[in-house]
Amino acid sequence: MNLIRCDQAYSGQILDIFNDAILNSTALYEYKPRTPEVITAWFENKKRGNYPVIGLVTESGELMGFGSYGAFRAFPGYKYTVEHSVYVAAKYRGRGAGKLLLQEIVRHAREQNYHLLIGVIDSQNTVSINLHKRLGFQHAGTIKQSGFKFGRWLDVDFYQLTLDTPVNPIDG
Repeated sequence: MNLIRCDQAYSGQILDIFNDAILNSTALYEYKPRTPEVITAWFENKKRGNYPVIGLVTESGELMGFGSYGAFRAFPGYKYTVEHSVYVAAKYRGRGAGKLLLQEIVRHAREQNYHLLIGVIDSQNTVSINLHKRLGFQHAGTIKQSGFKFGRWLDVDFYQLTLDTPVNPIDG
């Protein structure tokens, strides 16, 4: 397993992982599979914001999973806060890929002088919740019945990790 920076060359594999999550889980509160055009725009937004797309690949180059982060809210006062996500391909779950990806996300966020990482997790996703807790994230709140998918109301939990960066935050 190798951690890499993903580029457009991995867009097809990323699309497959996203769409599996959309169709088979509540990891994403979306109903319809994403298209290649959506992934192209997603990569452009990541590049524009200088947000990494981190992948974990097998020795043969197959993407096991990926993670990234982006703006939490589009207001200047939130410039030190990012919302992250991690997705692991179904056949690689339970092998530590999510942990490696989340650790790498934390490392990148610290290097980029962010102060707060936020994970927004479906309240029933105990695997993701436990992973976040093991890495020091703290529960910051629950929004009840915030989503509706698969014929039921869904609650969402917010988990946060406060970093020791930036050393000298500034307004403006």
